[in-house]
Amino acid sequence: MRWFWIDRFEKFVSGKAATTLKNVTLGEEPLDDYLPGYPHYPHSLMIEGMAQTGGLLIAQIQDFKQRIVLAKISKAHFNDIARPGDQLVLTATLLNLQDDGAIVEGKIDVAGKRLADMELTFAILDESYGEASFFMPGDLCRILRSLNMFAVGVKQDGTPIDIPQEMLEAERFEKPIVSNAPLPVTS
Repeated sequence: MRWFWIDRFEKFVSGKAATTLKNVTLGEEPLDDYLPGYPHYPHSLMIEGMAQTGGLLIAQIQDFKQRIVLAKISKAHFNDIARPGDQLVLTATLLNLQDDGAIVEGKIDVAGKRLADMELTFAILDESYGEASFFMPGDLCRILRSLNMFAVGVKQDGTPIDIPQEMLEAERFEKPIVSNAPLPVTS
C-alpha cells in the first residue's frame, strides 16, 4: 500500500499522542488535479493523514492486532489551505478509548500557525467483520520502520516501544510486496 498521507513520525507516545509530518510537493498528482491552475493540498487528504496518524496511535496499543477504521469526522475546521512547499505537522491526541472505538483530537500546523482542528471517531472492528488483517504483518513492520515510528516511539514512562514479535518474525519470512500491478505483456 502506497497511499500514505504522512511522511514521518516525529513523536509517538503510546496510548497518548503522535505527531507526524507531511511535506506538500508538486510531485503529488492530487495537488494540481484537485483544482487545476491553483495547486493546493486537499482538505480531505489532510483528514486522511490525521486518520492514519490517529489510527496507528490506536492500533499500536494492541500490537497492531485490531482492525481500526475511521468511522466519523465529528469536527473539521480549516483556517487556510496548504500549498506546495508547506510542511504539515499533524498531532493526534487520544481523547477516549473503548473496546469498540476511540476518539482522537487532531491539530494541523504549518510554520507554527494552526491550519486545522478536527475530531475523529474510530471503530475497532470485531470478528463479525471478518478476520482478515488489513496488512501483512511483515509489510506493516517495514512501513512503520520507514515512517520512523519505532525510532521515536516511547511508552508513557519514556521507555522505547517494542516492535511486536509477530511482526519481527513475519518481516524475516515474508517477501516484500513490490507492486500489485500486473507485468506488461510484450509481443
